[in-house]
Amino acid sequence: MSAPTGSRARTRQAILDAAIEVLARNPAASLGDVADAADVGRTTLHRYFPERSDLIAALRAEANARLGRAGERARLGEGAGGAALVRLCQEYFDLGDLLSLLFLEQVEDETGACDDDFVAMVRRGHTDGSIDPELPPVWVQNLVWSQLYAGWSYQSEHGASRHDVLRLILRCVSGAVRPQP
Repeated sequence: MSAPTGSRARTRQAILDAAIEVLARNPAASLGDVADAADVGRTTLHRYFPERSDLIAALRAEANARLGRAGERARLGEGAGGAALVRLCQEYFDLGDLLSLLFLEQVEDETGACDDDFVAMVRRGHTDGSIDPELPPVWVQNLVWSQLYAGWSYQSEHGASRHDVLRLILRCVSGAVRPQP
């Protein structure tokens, strides 16, 4: 089946965007809640996603696409590894609802493995002295996810500004990966 175009593509994207917003805040929300937030009827939602599992699979694909675009914008292959890691955190920060949903729904990559570009960035950081060589790539990846999640939680619970939360995340990540004297 080919990808939807025109109004079908817009409706599908509206449902995905609504699902991200609704389910990130309440993972137990019904598909009816998602339909309401997308301003479509339940029948329309079910035409696109017959089961909750279909919607979750589409959200996984959406997350992979957005994460890929964020990685491209972060230019992981350029400059010092530590600087690229900071750029990646900045790009990922704005994916908060989607990534929070993935954590809650546990629909992230089941292997827990880093992609090749991330591994190369961390190893480059080991070589150029911007990332502690004792920190394996999977550890650095988990550190990034934990700090992002902590930042999104802090922003939500305390009403902190995007700017302040991102500054705190970047400070923590940069400090944690910096080689020890």
